[in-house]
Amino acid sequence: MKLENVDMPSMYVPDSYGRNLYRIDPQYERLLKLYLPQDLLQHLAPQFERLGGLAGARLDQLAGTADRNPPTLHQRTRNGGDIQSIEKHPAFEELERYAYSEFGLAAMSHRGGVLGWPKPMPPAAKYALTFLFVQAEFGLCCPVSMTDSLTRTLRKFGAPELLARYLPELTSVDMDALAQGAMFITEHGAGSDVGASVTTARPAGDGSWLLEGEKWFCSNPDAGFAMVLARPEGAPAGTKGLALFLLPRQLADGTPNRYRILRLKDKLGSRSMASGEIRLDGATAYLVGELGRGFVQMTDMINSSRLSNGVRAAGLMRRGLNEALFVARERLAFGRRLIDLPLMQRQLVKMMVWTEQARSMMFQTAAALERADAGDETGRGLTRIMTPLIKFRACRDARKVTGDAMEVRGGCGYVEEWAEARLVRDAHLGSIWEGTSNIVALDVLRSIRKSDTVTRLSAHWRRLLEEAELPRETRERYDAVLGRVAELASFAAATPREDLARQAASALYHATTAAAMAWEAQRSGDARRLLLAELVLRHRLGARDPLAREPDHAAQFEKLLSESSMSRSEIPGFS
Repeated sequence: MKLENVDMPSMYVPDSYGRNLYRIDPQYERLLKLYLPQDLLQHLAPQFERLGGLAGARLDQLAGTADRNPPTLHQRTRNGGDIQSIEKHPAFEELERYAYSEFGLAAMSHRGGVLGWPKPMPPAAKYALTFLFVQAEFGLCCPVSMTDSLTRTLRKFGAPELLARYLPELTSVDMDALAQGAMFITEHGAGSDVGASVTTARPAGDGSWLLEGEKWFCSNPDAGFAMVLARPEGAPAGTKGLALFLLPRQLADGTPNRYRILRLKDKLGSRSMASGEIRLDGATAYLVGELGRGFVQMTDMINSSRLSNGVRAAGLMRRGLNEALFVARERLAFGRRLIDLPLMQRQLVKMMVWTEQARSMMFQTAAALERADAGDETGRGLTRIMTPLIKFRACRDARKVTGDAMEVRGGCGYVEEWAEARLVRDAHLGSIWEGTSNIVALDVLRSIRKSDTVTRLSAHWRRLLEEAELPRETRERYDAVLGRVAELASFAAATPREDLARQAASALYHATTAAAMAWEAQRSGDARRLLLAELVLRHRLGARDPLAREPDHAAQFEKLLSESSMSRSEIPGFS
């Protein structure tokens, strides 16, 4: 039984159910003021408030139920009809209604009218709302992201007739009219090596194509549409021979398309959402974009999904930090609150640094994406490198932060009726889907070699630090460290030294987030983010003697953990 709004004696395990996840996060509103236009933020303020309340109560309850009742595949109707269906628990279906219909998370980037706003919303708005939603439910955010990114890729490369026919379904907020999206890429022998794909395509003679082959890992397999990579007959080997196709679940006459869901995967996390294996038996599909450029075009959808992975990792970390802070403030041990114990303070601050890095990177990448979509070349360059950076580092950090949150709660955190166990299981997904850590780190180096993205990123750091108005000695210190980061990344890309890819990617991420948080501190008037930036510089980019006696940071740690505003004078060296 869920105990809501009941004052429990201190002997009980602290239960945070019912808290508004937007209201308890005072830094979030300050950041939204920096990254969203004032009129849009004012319009969305009630939605953030409402979603925060839902995420801390009803959505969280639904997510736990859906996680314990994963979807099941039915191959036939009860009277023998050969019609497949995936049965989803009513809790998951209610979560779908909130995400797709009430908040329009998959549609708001593509059409006006969502949440009463007359125009499509910028990426920062979509990710800001998703950041709250994912703190309750992770699994559904994958189909939501794929629906959004499939629509984006179709709008970018699809023929006008495909857009006219299918865009209304993909951007609907009416659950009866909505068609969800998916992407079918992975094969038995073609995971990270997409060019090894053996799925074939041949013209049907009526403008459509017929696909044959198997896709090994397909999330949201019963989606209304999927983007599929296949090799047209006679096309060369490797990624250059692949084409991109739009695969409808149903044909124009209402009959099922010719592909089967062979089985569903029994996954460690994201259990609420179906993932399966697909066999294409001459399935009808439609060419998207140009022959021979399918992989290049598909990377647009992959990169959109990678950014979504980073956003979801940021949300998972914030939920884990929320829980850890709540437990530490409410739980007594040896006559003291946990949050007053020095080792606990150190652990919580480390979690906070990683969490806030991801949140700043989320907003910085969203801002770059908005510029890129408007045709800005600098925005394109920044998006090209910042997307794999957040996918690489934030997704890895989420595994550690959610694990530490489990530890803070103690033995109960290991029990499935609390949120922490689900957070840990879900957090491991981000480092795998849409490219493992090694693949994504190598993509960072590839972007530097092809487009010199490190030069654009370095210029971005300089602009942020100029606007941060740091003291001269502090600015020189930042410039020296960030200069070494750029030098390392450039060397790794030029050599090429693939063995340095992960080291370089981590350093670039830390440099970007340190500069961003210093900028945020000045713009928001809250020096807490400057202290967080200093901790990034010191502990994630600085040389450290493991045997040195570290200074006592108790006063600063207490201020950080109070989550109240802070002035520069409270940071040593900034008075």
